[in-house]
Amino acid sequence: MRQKLLQTPKTRSKSTWCCRVTLDPVHVQVTGHIILGQDVQSQNCLESLEIKASSKVRAFIDEQVLLKCSFKSSSPISERLTVDWTYRPLTGGQMETIFHYQSVPYPTTVGKFKDRISWAGNVANGDASIAIQNPVLSDNGTFICSVKNPPDVYHNIPQTMLIVTERGLFFQLNSAVLLSILVFLPSAIVVILLLVRMGRKFGVLKEKKRSGCKKSSIEVPERTETGNCLGKLRDWCLNCVDTDEEDPY
Repeated sequence: MRQKLLQTPKTRSKSTWCCRVTLDPVHVQVTGHIILGQDVQSQNCLESLEIKASSKVRAFIDEQVLLKCSFKSSSPISERLTVDWTYRPLTGGQMETIFHYQSVPYPTTVGKFKDRISWAGNVANGDASIAIQNPVLSDNGTFICSVKNPPDVYHNIPQTMLIVTERGLFFQLNSAVLLSILVFLPSAIVVILLLVRMGRKFGVLKEKKRSGCKKSSIEVPERTETGNCLGKLRDWCLNCVDTDEEDPY
């Protein structure tokens, strides 16, 4: 336990003193404050800047992923506002800064994230998000978004765990293939239905023609082989559809 002793405080030294205890490199706990010139108060210091980020984000190899980060500040947004993104690999190690923003973005120019990080935020709307291009399995790890808007510099520091995996075979169909399926499949179904309908009408016409026309006594009778072939064709066409007959006229 640490204590700080202020010798002979005076009324003209009236100010607010905040005690902040760092539990680990990414968490800050505020315990309370004392206002000189008044009675000692035991209450929490209100954080002047609040940051929100997703605790877990899933991504797929070679597909852009968005790391969202939003903030609220009690002070007006100024040119002194800064945004920093840091990264720690899943295997452990020290945190490394991979992105910095102050009026303009400054993505890292070294390391594994070189040329793969882009600014996707808008500080005027309280957005400090970034995007990672072509993520790989080795990108798995912890990402931390930190925002400072002087005089608001104290805030919570949420962590985002990025999990990159391979997308399944079913999801590898690109938009062109899906569009082709949606266009050609209905067309193929329509063509098949038309062919079936034409075959059905052809069989009905043949049947009526045979039953409605009488042969004269001097006509040469048809060969048995031809009659058998037409009969088989008729039976095949009629079996492809239902037995209800339509009037072709």
